[in-house]
Amino acid sequence: MGVGATRLYSTLTQTFSGSSSPLSIPPSYLSPRQPTLTNLDSDFCLQKDSPICPLDPVELLQQCEEALRDQPPRLHRNFVYINDGDGVASSPIRVMQWNILAQALGVGADNFVRCPLEALSWSRRRNLILEEILAYRPHILCLQEVDHYHDTFQPVLANLGYSSHFCPKPWSPCLDVEGNNGPDGCALFFDESRFELLDSANIRLSAMMIPTNQVAVVTTLRCRSTGKYLCIAATHLKARSGWEWLRSAQGSDLLRHLQNLVQELVGGNSNVQVPLLICGDFNAVPSEEVYRRFATSPLGLDSAYKKLSQDGASEPEYTTWKIRGTGECCSTLDYIWYTKGTLRVDAVLDMPDEEQIGPNRLPSYSYPSDHLSLVCDFSFREKE
Repeated sequence: MGVGATRLYSTLTQTFSGSSSPLSIPPSYLSPRQPTLTNLDSDFCLQKDSPICPLDPVELLQQCEEALRDQPPRLHRNFVYINDGDGVASSPIRVMQWNILAQALGVGADNFVRCPLEALSWSRRRNLILEEILAYRPHILCLQEVDHYHDTFQPVLANLGYSSHFCPKPWSPCLDVEGNNGPDGCALFFDESRFELLDSANIRLSAMMIPTNQVAVVTTLRCRSTGKYLCIAATHLKARSGWEWLRSAQGSDLLRHLQNLVQELVGGNSNVQVPLLICGDFNAVPSEEVYRRFATSPLGLDSAYKKLSQDGASEPEYTTWKIRGTGECCSTLDYIWYTKGTLRVDAVLDMPDEEQIGPNRLPSYSYPSDHLSLVCDFSFREKE
C-alpha cells in the first residue's frame, strides 16, 4: 500500500502540526529500559546493538511499507474543531483511546465471520495498528486488549519516546487460545518529552469487595511546559449482556480510587481541581447505569465525544461495528471522560460512515480492530 506507507513515513520523519513533540527519536530514548528480552517481535525488533530494540524509524517504515503494500487505504477521518469560547489552544494534549483487539481473541475466540483470516493475521494487524497510532501521534495513548505489549508495543513505542505501564488481566481469555502470546490487558503510554511521571498504579477492579477479572492503569503525570498535574486512567470493563450490574460495580470502584487519588493530591484543599482523563472500553451503552455513574460523578466528568453531536449531549451512534456468528453488533461502548472544569476539548476525530466501514464491518483489511480509535485534543483551562 504505497499511499499508506507514505503517510506512515511522513508521520515518523516530520513534526506533527499542532504537536509539541517532534517525531524524530531523541538519542536519550534509545537506551535499554529493561533486562534483555528474547521474545521480541523479530520483524520490528532486530536485536542488533541493543538488548531491547535497536529500532531505526527508517527500517520500521520500510517494513511497514512492505507489509501494507497490498492493502486498501486506512479509514479516512477528519478532526472536528470545537469552539468553546475560551481561546485557541497553543499546545494541545492529544489523547487516543483504543481497544486494539487482542490477537488471540481475534483469531481464536471472537468469531468474526465476515473477516478473512488473512486480514486477522498478526503480520498485517500490527502494521495497521502502528500506522493508526503514528498517524495521530498522541501524547497519551490508552489501549485495551493488548497481548503483544512486551514483544511489540513497549519496545517499539519506547524507542519513539513513550514511557508506559501495562496491567494484564488476572484470568485473561487469551490464555485459553492455543498458541497465545500471553494475557491481554490495559496499557497506558505517554510522551516523555511532554510529561514527567509522578506515579502509576495497576488496579484490579472489585465488585462488592470481591476482586474481578477487569483492571485499570492509573498514572499521574506533570506537564513539563505548564507544571500542571494530569491523572489518566485506562480501563476495560466486563463484556457481554447480562453483566450490567458488574460493570456498574467496577465503574464505581474505579471512581472511588480516582476520588481518593484526587483527595491525596489536593491535600484537603477543596479549591484545587485535578485534571482527570478516564479512557476505556466500558462495554456499556450510554443508557447503562455505569455510564450514568460517570456522568453524575462528584469528579465533574463529561464525555468528550458528545462534542461531535449537534446539541453536545449525545454520544456517537457507534464506536464498534462487527459481525460475529451471533449476529451484527453496532454500539457505542468506548469513551474518553474528562473533568470539564479543568480541561477543554479542542478537537475530536470524527467517525467513519457506514460506506467507509464497508458491508463486512470491522475488523477488515482496512482496519485492524472491531473498535474504532477515539482521538481528542485537550488543553488545560485557565483559572477564572
